[in-house]
Amino acid sequence: MSQYLVLTAIGADRTGIVSELTKLACECGCNIFDSRMAIFGSEFSFIMLLNGNARAINQIELRLPKLAQNLELLTMMKRTSGYKKRNLTQHFEVTYAGIDQAGVLKVVTAFFAARKIDISSLDSQIDIKTKQTKSRILIALTDKVSIEQLENDFLQLCDQIDIQGCIIPVQSNLLSCS
Repeated sequence: MSQYLVLTAIGADRTGIVSELTKLACECGCNIFDSRMAIFGSEFSFIMLLNGNARAINQIELRLPKLAQNLELLTMMKRTSGYKKRNLTQHFEVTYAGIDQAGVLKVVTAFFAARKIDISSLDSQIDIKTKQTKSRILIALTDKVSIEQLENDFLQLCDQIDIQGCIIPVQSNLLSCS
């Protein structure tokens, strides 16, 4: 029976860290079901969803601490389940940009949370030189949600907080995986 493990690693950015972590997953017999990597300042951050049989998951849980110590990484692991099929049929990319102001990301994410809309991916950046912020958010909706109303409400929010935004359809996102 397939089991799942979320593995997160954070540490100083150095060449080869992703290679070492993916090598360990492979050596333990785990499949990398999903992954994300980012650099924040001079820090590296990597998250993987691994799956494998009980032996493979147990093996990576035992071997990761030593590798993490050798690579000077902070790591966390958590057992989980695979993606659950959800009745999400409409997939959208929400983007916004404008002059950076405290709390913009909080307001935008609260907008979706208040409507019980899950965010499946978020990428937010601030350009220090121009003081501009921009974000890209992926969401998925059921047929019960009116995209026209959602878009209208979102554009009103953008006007209120002085940013430019849009919602465009995309083919799919990870929320639709079975």
